[in-house]
Amino acid sequence: MNLQNEILKEHSKPHTLKIARWVGSDKKRFAQLMELFLHGEYRVTQRAAWIVCHCADLHPELIKPWLKRMIEKTKELGVHDAVPRNVLRIVSRTEIPAKLLGTVTTLCFDLLSIPASPIAVKAYAMTILQKVVRREPDLKNELYAVIESAFGRLPHMRPALKVRSREMMKELGKKRDEKMVSTS
Repeated sequence: MNLQNEILKEHSKPHTLKIARWVGSDKKRFAQLMELFLHGEYRVTQRAAWIVCHCADLHPELIKPWLKRMIEKTKELGVHDAVPRNVLRIVSRTEIPAKLLGTVTTLCFDLLSIPASPIAVKAYAMTILQKVVRREPDLKNELYAVIESAFGRLPHMRPALKVRSREMMKELGKKRDEKMVSTS
């Protein structure tokens, strides 16, 4: 199969799953997919991101050697929103290696602080930071402050982030102010 041509042929969930099943647990096929994800042109990278995510669901062991490069890819200027969304989704379901913990933490704090970050990216970043705080409790106050400043008052927040913020603030053990509590 010419993987790049197959990726460009169609952009749908059935087609994405078909390619992910073709990759299977084959490390060489996965490496071919990752090369397209990391170095392909814009549209190929966008579509490959979704396939990589499904491959991670099917065979999570394939991700570990590529995790650092995937995280670095999210930092590139001008990448399609699918890249950070799918990479963060993978990271949120993966045990973060200690050597990448600082990089992942910084990335997630940065993405939460950017007003233009897509909602799904912010939600995954919050999930990851919640995992990080469980390992590094000293970051608890910083995370609370970022959530508060990034999202302001809950009544103006998108539902997905509102629920996620409430869950996190509850876990962080912080008392919410009256304005936040009055939104239901």
